[in-house]
This record gives sequence, structure tokens and C-alpha cells, in this order.
Amino acid sequence: MRHLLPPIITIALLAGCTAGPDYAGPPEVVSADTGTRFVRAGSDVSASDPVVAQWWLLLGDPELTRLVEAALSGNPSLAAAQARIAQARASIRQDRAGRMPSLGAQATTVQGRLPGLDIQGGAPPPSEQTNSDAETDDSLSFFNVGLNANWELEFAGGSRRRIEASNAQAAATVANAEDAKVQLTAQVASTYVNLREAQFRAEQFEAQISLQEEILALTYQRYQRGALPLFPVGTANAELQMLKSQLAEAEADIAVLSDALAILTGQVPGSVDAALTTAHSIPMPPEQVAIGDPASLVARRPDIRAAERSLAASTARIGVAEAARFPKLSFTGILGLGGSSLDDVVDVGDFSALAIPRLQWNFLDFGRVDAAIDQAGAARNEAVANYQQTVLLALQDAERALARFGQQRVALAASMQIKKQADVAADLNRQRFAAGAISKADLNRALREQQQASGDLVRARGALTLSWIALQKSLGLGWQEPVRDQ
Repeated sequence: MRHLLPPIITIALLAGCTAGPDYAGPPEVVSADTGTRFVRAGSDVSASDPVVAQWWLLLGDPELTRLVEAALSGNPSLAAAQARIAQARASIRQDRAGRMPSLGAQATTVQGRLPGLDIQGGAPPPSEQTNSDAETDDSLSFFNVGLNANWELEFAGGSRRRIEASNAQAAATVANAEDAKVQLTAQVASTYVNLREAQFRAEQFEAQISLQEEILALTYQRYQRGALPLFPVGTANAELQMLKSQLAEAEADIAVLSDALAILTGQVPGSVDAALTTAHSIPMPPEQVAIGDPASLVARRPDIRAAERSLAASTARIGVAEAARFPKLSFTGILGLGGSSLDDVVDVGDFSALAIPRLQWNFLDFGRVDAAIDQAGAARNEAVANYQQTVLLALQDAERALARFGQQRVALAASMQIKKQADVAADLNRQRFAAGAISKADLNRALREQQQASGDLVRARGALTLSWIALQKSLGLGWQEPVRDQ
């Protein structure tokens, strides 16, 4: 017994350790100095933390809210992401179950014939056998019914590291699903805004076509009277045909965008046409926009969370590879009843038990384990680089969105001034037409310029809203932490 104590103590010490490095968190990309404020943030944004979930409610458009909710509940891509989460969680349960012993039932029968083997034994030498006994009993029959158990113990915590990696990878899968929600909600909102802008363009082109048809008719009348050459008629007709082409393009955009919204909400093309037929004004973002700071962005964006959890998983896999250096102890046990006939299966007096402990240690593998460890270490280094790249791209995305948002606010203010001037000019031309100072064709041209200014203003409104949506997406908004049971 004294000689067994050192191996037992060694095995116990090995069983208490865990191979591989402990995860110490991701590398610092945003420092305390650089993470306090966005570089491109203007005076029109607030440094307070934004609302993580349901940012689209701030646009105050019930139809948009309905479409987003339908997409979150019916989009096939989100359903696929949830299925991937279920797979990852099932993998965790499988890894945890692998640490436990397995117990199973078995029924075995062996039937064989081995020529030259005397199963009976104790027979007289061949020279003393009679002719009738010359043949020996060379058949074999065996029957057994019982239980078998298996249990493998690792001394370096490889299974614990494997479970750690599975947990981290499952968390990355959840973060990827949340990132899919961020992408989906932004895509639905952007498509909706583009649809409303296309509907307004169609209305404007229809109004301009009506005005241009009058201009063409009046120009043709003057040509018939000899007051104008044929060239102005051709120019007026060319403008009319261009407007009709632009109207057809706007109508095609409406169809394409409507179908896109149908697909995003998990429906067949054409399903949302009836609900979106009536044109609505483009929803506008709130006056005050909260963006937080770069540090909160890193903590909030799901794609960064996914990259961080993938880094944790790759770190744990180094331990899985290193655990192969150490021995493994497995136990196999068999309990059963049996013998050379079927009657022995129900004879409790023929109870048999077998315990087979086995210690395995591959101390000579010609560098296989070292190569596996190097491979896992390189994968961890790749995960570190991917995390850093993800953070940098997220910061670039946010800074670009902030710059575009500020620029679109300036562009909207300029479009509003142009629209006011076009309205004043249209009113003056109406007065001049009423006084007989200009022709109806000149008035229609002024009204067309007013329509164009209105279209430019609507496009500027849409561009501002789209830039605000892109800002919400860049900040990682559109998801929320699941409610945990207390």
C-alpha cells in the first residue's frame, strides 16, 4: 500500500489542474482617453447612452413599427439564427454529458466452430481413441445478458476546457443572432423610407407630366400659328418623355421595395402592397440624438460581443489541445449472467462481474500534440486580430455615420431654403400670369420648378432619415438583453 501512495497522489494532483491559459479578456482597443467621445460627433448629438431596443419607435410611424415587428417575428434568417443557437446549446449539453459515466444494457451470443480445438478437454490421446470418438468437440456457444459501464477521467481538465469553449461559442452564436436583429431592423426601416420617397417621386412626376403636357400643347399651338419654330416643340416633347421615363422608374422602385419588405417580413412578394398603397410622408428623426461614447459602443455592439466570445472559445481550445499531453484513466465494468447455454442466462448462480481500469499516456507521438497546440495558439492569435479588426471597423462605421448625419442636416436646411424660394417664385408667377405679364407655359415652367424643389426637399428628408437609421445601426441598436427568470 505504501508503494501505491506516490502514484495516487500524483494522479490526484493532476486531476486538480486544468491545462491551457485562463482567459483574461480581450485586448484593449479603445483606451480610457480615446473612448470618451466620438471624433465626428457634432453639437447636434448627445453623449448620453442611447436606447438599445426599439429605436424605430422614435420615428413615430405606426406602419413602420408594424413592419419591423413582423420582420422580427417572421424573418427566416432570424429563425435560422435561433436554430443555430439551439444547436450550440445542445453541443454544450453533449460536452457536459461526456464527463459523466455511461451505463448500458447488452445481450451477447457467440456461436463458432474452431477446427482442431477440443473444447471438452481432458480427452484421451488420439492413439487411445476409438473410431467413434475420433471426432473432438470443436464447437463454441456463449450467451450473456447484463450491464456495461464506461467512464473516462482526464487529469488535465481537457473536458472542462472543451465545455468552456462550447459555452463561449454558444454565447458568440447568441450575439450573432442579436446582430442579425440589428441588421434586419435597419434594413426594414431603410427600405420603408426609400419606398415612401419613391411614392412621393411618383406623385411629383405625375404632377409634372400634367404641367409638361400643357406646356407641350401650348408650344405646339404657337408653332402652328407661326410664332415659334419646330425646335421648341421637340424640346418640350423630349422633356415630357423624360418625365414619363422617370415616372416608370419610380413605379418600378415602388414595386421592388414593396417586394423587399414582403421578403424581410417573411412573406411572398406582393403581400404588403395593399397596406402600403397609400403614400405617407417620410418619418423624421428626433431633434435630439443620443449616441453615447466609443467605450459604450464596444460594450454594446453584438458583432463585437461575438468576436470577443469567439476569442474566449479559441483560448479554451488551447487547453483542450494541451490536455492531450497528460494521461487518461478509463474504467470499464461488466455485470451479467450467462454461460454456454440459454439456461445459464436466467441462472443467478452464474453471475459474473468484470472491472477493467486502463491508464493511457501517449508520451511518444512524434510531435502530434505539439502541432495541435501550435495550431490552437495560432487560431487564438487569429481571433485576437479578428476582435481588434471588428472593433476598429465598428468605430469607423459609427464615425462615418455621424459625419453623414451631420452633412445631411446641413443639406436638409439648404433644401428647405430652396423650397421657400421656389414657393415665392411660384406665387409671383401666378400673380404675373393673372395680370397677363407671362404666358400659361411660363407659369407652368415655374410650377414645375416648384415641384422639383419639393421633390428635392423630400429626398433631403429621406436622406436625413436614412443617415439616422445608419447611425442607429452603427451604434449597435435594435436588440435587447433577454429577460432572465428571477
